[in-house]
Amino acid sequence: ARKRPAAARDAGEVRVGRRVYVGNLAWSVEWQELKDFFGAAGTVVYADVMKEAGGRSKGCGIVEFETPEEAACAIETLNDSDLGGRPINVREDREDRALKGNNGGG
Repeated sequence: ARKRPAAARDAGEVRVGRRVYVGNLAWSVEWQELKDFFGAAGTVVYADVMKEAGGRSKGCGIVEFETPEEAACAIETLNDSDLGGRPINVREDREDRALKGNNGGG
């Protein structure tokens, strides 16, 4: 029997890596606040707010969790929640290296 991640077992289930993309961030949100906020969904191993060359926030960021299940939990529970006075968008990170090389997918 081959072992596959829980997120990939059911064909109808969305496949998720350990990273999520966070959009619509307030300009004032820094990586530490992002990390603390997403700690509600699981163990955050990496968080960063993307910045322009001049140092201004691009209004989006990346959060990486210890497990794919924690990332899925963040998508389910924190999408459209309020951070810094704005409703944030949380979805799978399409650039997640763990999902690269999987030839299929949605």
